[in-house]
Amino acid sequence: MSTFNKVVEILVEAKDLEAANITEASTWNDLGLDSLDTVELVMSVEDAFGVSLEMDENMQTVGDVVKAIDALK
Repeated sequence: MSTFNKVVEILVEAKDLEAANITEASTWNDLGLDSLDTVELVMSVEDAFGVSLEMDENMQTVGDVVKAIDALK
């Protein structure tokens, strides 16, 4: 499974989102996620991939998270 697909799966499970509506360009606002949701997402992603992510202002989209994970794998 690709990193993107796994991140989408985590989003769908955690926030009951439609997978078809999630793209790499989707922002947290596009997906209706607030800052607490984003923190929870990061924790889920870190657990799923065994990585430690540093969320900052540059990590605004699903694609940004995917790139950060891939860079750490």
